[in-house]
Amino acid sequence: MLTQLSDTFLLVFAGLFPVINPPAAGFIVLSLVPQATASERAFLARIIAINSLFILLGSLVMGAYVLSFFGISIPVLRVAGGLVIAFAGWNLLHKSADETRKTPATPTPDAARKASLRAMAFYPLTLPVSVGPGSIAVAIALGTGRPRGHVQIINAVGVLLALLVLCGSIYLCVRFAGHIGKRLGPVGTEVLMRLLAFVLLCIGIQILWLGLDDLLESVPLTISMKP
Repeated sequence: MLTQLSDTFLLVFAGLFPVINPPAAGFIVLSLVPQATASERAFLARIIAINSLFILLGSLVMGAYVLSFFGISIPVLRVAGGLVIAFAGWNLLHKSADETRKTPATPTPDAARKASLRAMAFYPLTLPVSVGPGSIAVAIALGTGRPRGHVQIINAVGVLLALLVLCGSIYLCVRFAGHIGKRLGPVGTEVLMRLLAFVLLCIGIQILWLGLDDLLESVPLTISMKP
């Protein structure tokens, strides 16, 4: 029983952790909300972790059925997600340093600020930054590979434990990315933001290319040979 539990846990965790990459996600979130306070980052980290848990769990359990219902293929999902990620990275890469560092002249009321952060916590900070189309595609693939029929409780526990550990790592990385930013200083933080923006752009293009490559392979090539 313990062997079955560990096998399920390692399968889900090892399949999703490299794709999600929580440390990189934490720094990218920091680059998108550089003016957030420590309490606001803690609030964002909690909401992003919860959102990620539900998205990954939903993708594992019924992601394939949802895509089939709407007639969406995995390659199309990757193309759309790659475009969104690349667009976010492009905007961040070309954002001026003054615009990134400036603070609003009139402080936003706490209720409005929290509502704005809550909206950002889902898009784009959870989807597609923390849990992107690549993570969803892997989760759907893992879900379609599960045994048909009766699902054993021990397998469900292993999946849930793996998702909890993954989302806990997302929480920790998002929550404490600001502390590393403080140690780097303004110049180091600015350099890190630009590098992460470029990495985000490259991730988006890579996901877009994977989707396009799959789409092109699925198109039948008809070559007419003339004598």
